[in-house]
Amino acid sequence: MRAPLNASATTAGSLLAGATFQIPAYQRDYAWDDAEVAEFWNDISHAVEQGPYFLGLIILTGEEKRKQVVDGQQRLLTLTLLAAALRHAAVSIGRKALADRIYSNLLRSMDYSTDEMVPRIILTDTKADEALQSIVDHDRVDSDLLSKGSSAEHLWSAYQYLRDRLRQEGGHEGFRQLGAWAEFINEQLYVAVFEHPDEAAAYSVFEVVNTRGRQLTTADLLKNFVLRETPATMREARYAQWHQTSGQFQQLGGQNFVQYIRHVINLSAGYVLPKDLYNYIARRGEFALAKEMSIDKLMEQLQTNLPLYLQMIDPTLDGPAEADALGIFAALNELRVSAVRPLLLAISGTDDAVLGMQQVLRLIVKRIIVGNLGASSVERKFAEAAHAVYQYGSWHPGIDILRDLDHPRRDFISVLGRRSYNRDVLTFIRRSIVCSSITPKPIGTLQYLRPRQSVPNWSEFSDDYIASLGSTVGNTILVNIDRRPRGANSWEGVRQHLLSQAVDGEITSPLQEYSSWTPDSVQEVSSILAEAAADVWC
Repeated sequence: MRAPLNASATTAGSLLAGATFQIPAYQRDYAWDDAEVAEFWNDISHAVEQGPYFLGLIILTGEEKRKQVVDGQQRLLTLTLLAAALRHAAVSIGRKALADRIYSNLLRSMDYSTDEMVPRIILTDTKADEALQSIVDHDRVDSDLLSKGSSAEHLWSAYQYLRDRLRQEGGHEGFRQLGAWAEFINEQLYVAVFEHPDEAAAYSVFEVVNTRGRQLTTADLLKNFVLRETPATMREARYAQWHQTSGQFQQLGGQNFVQYIRHVINLSAGYVLPKDLYNYIARRGEFALAKEMSIDKLMEQLQTNLPLYLQMIDPTLDGPAEADALGIFAALNELRVSAVRPLLLAISGTDDAVLGMQQVLRLIVKRIIVGNLGASSVERKFAEAAHAVYQYGSWHPGIDILRDLDHPRRDFISVLGRRSYNRDVLTFIRRSIVCSSITPKPIGTLQYLRPRQSVPNWSEFSDDYIASLGSTVGNTILVNIDRRPRGANSWEGVRQHLLSQAVDGEITSPLQEYSSWTPDSVQEVSSILAEAAADVWC
């Protein structure tokens, strides 16, 4: 029979004094920033004078004395850092007895078989654990442990904040205040503890808690699940594997990593909503009967596709993509289209992959110009196309799924000649015209011939016209300077100071022939440029 779940309330001091703890590999790194540590400090520092305070829920598992922390590690570690700051403060003012009591009750435990003092809390991350123990014992951390954004750096920063606040608020009453803090932690700072020897049972409580609030990110939950499903003997290697993969996205933002996981899942599963990603991988709810992808297979797919996917995000990186494919990636980034990446991953494994990617790029640009690329509906279509390509090993079925993105040349010309677009789209289309290429070089800066803001000397244009049609392709030019030159605040000024800065290949001669710049002029030039763009894209 399964052991029952043990739920109890106790003080933080009793919890720390009664056991030792390990933060397992499947937990997220210590990540509290100054704002979160400040909130922790403000809450409990006020409570020191006012009475009991509830710190929150701690979920534990394990049958040995050293318990595994399933949830609550951020609070436990921050409390440990506070205890370390109290201990060092006590040493500094000569309260040796208090310092020793804090050390033995809250920070260290004696191994009675060896007389060794062992840490109350140890971390799986070697550098983070070394930093934590150095803080506890020595009030410092070696600089080589403090890589930017690392758990060790967050621990050191949090400790410094707590140590400084204790110094600021201690004043002449430091002797008495330190004793009050120690008494508060041991007797009035409460936690609720859920403990179960069965890891799966403890983890189920953790999931209920963390899916009803915003405590963990999707990336945290996924890592927890992947490592929990990994055999214990393989967890250390899997932990390193996960961090090596997720670390590639550290400078790109956490959601890029989650998006990458979902895009890889799209290959074998088709479209999976962002909100359903965790449930799909964990086979929960409506996905309980879905075709299973093992954790080993998932990790294999994540590692296999990673180099190419990183090049999709940053085409300057080294990787397997050839030059033509990198140009397509750069074009899609310029257009801010990331939802197509699972389809590109699928196409990359087919014959004539670059040709298939070019077809996709053409369809996307046609849809952007004539209609609206949309969001979830087109993302779903890209995922379905990726799944079809992945299944059949050819990019043609994927293109067939996307056929409704296509538009005839006449529609392309008609709409481009009279519609406003955002600066990114205008810049990309103008570059494609100048370079006569669907993967143009990143040349020039886009300038509006008649500025978008309200300025004098342009009486031919009403405010309503500029608001609705000021961003048409005919009112733009690519120039070799980053800022609009002085004096280009009238049409004569544009002819003298702006057209001379145009990139090679721009239509400066026809523009010079206009004695004035009017809405009719914009329409004429828009029509000319729309024809030129159609020659590239249609």
